[in-house]
This record gives sequence, C-alpha cells and structure tokens, in this order.
Amino acid sequence: MKHVKKVLVLFLLPLLAFTVAHKFYISVTNVGYSEKDDALQIITRVFLDDMVAVLNERYGIDSKLGTEEESEMDREYFEKYLRSKFSVEINGEVVDYNLLGKKYDTDMLICYLEVPKINLPEVSSVAIVNEVLTDMFDEQQNVVHFKIKDKKKSFVLLKSDIKGMLNL
Repeated sequence: MKHVKKVLVLFLLPLLAFTVAHKFYISVTNVGYSEKDDALQIITRVFLDDMVAVLNERYGIDSKLGTEEESEMDREYFEKYLRSKFSVEINGEVVDYNLLGKKYDTDMLICYLEVPKINLPEVSSVAIVNEVLTDMFDEQQNVVHFKIKDKKKSFVLLKSDIKGMLNL
C-alpha cells in the first residue's frame, strides 16, 4: 500500500506541476435563437480573474468585480469594456444588444446578452466580433458556438482573427 502511494505521487506530481505552471486564456460564447422571443440569445463565459486584471490595467481601477465589494463603478467599467470588445452583426451590420445580466460561478463570469426582434426569415448571416481579453493576453482564445435553425458552426477567435460568422 505504501509503495502504491509513492508511485501515485510520483505519477501525479509532474502533471500537477504542469497544470499550475500553465494558464489557459479562453472564453466560450454560445449564440442561439429563441423563436418564442424572436431574439438572438448569447451566453458568454470568461475567467473572472482575467476580466478583473484587464479592467485594472485598462482603466486604472482596483476592480472588485465578483466580490461582495463590487460597486456600481465596477459594473459600469465592465459593461464599457464588454461593449468596446464584443459586438454582434446581422447581415453585415453591427446591431445593439442588451446586457440582460451576469452571474458568477466559482472562477467564471457568465454574461447573458440578447439581440431582440431580429426577424429571422430576413437574416442571411450572424457574426460575432470578440476581442475580449486579447488586448491583455496574446494567447487569449475566444471560442464561439453558433446554433441557429438547424445550422451549427464553431470558431476559435484569436487576436489576429476576431470574427466568426454563420451564414443562414
């Protein structure tokens, strides 16, 4: 039994050391369509500590986003940053979206966005431009999954390739 524990420790130690030494910079965005609401519904997830770091760096604030001390200023700077780095295009035109809300799940910030009244029969393309966190982390990857009608498509957006588009 003692020998098994030693072998297990020797096997797991290098794996743990590798995961601690390497940090992933990734966000995941899901884009769907609600027939009931005639709206694009978007959920985007980013690591909370990365978002706090970029707000601190970009705006020179000591953001408390995701803590009990989160202020209105934190929320305003977050929304300002999001709107400057994340956009939605329908038929090649940038459209407004509503930030319906956000929540925190462990180390993740989850945002709920909606583009209302899109009249899907007249939509030929939907695109997401996502530059979130690429200004701070060169390795940032922003994954976008589209599922609209019966069409599915996924993209990995990078600092050099910021747009993913689904043609309908």
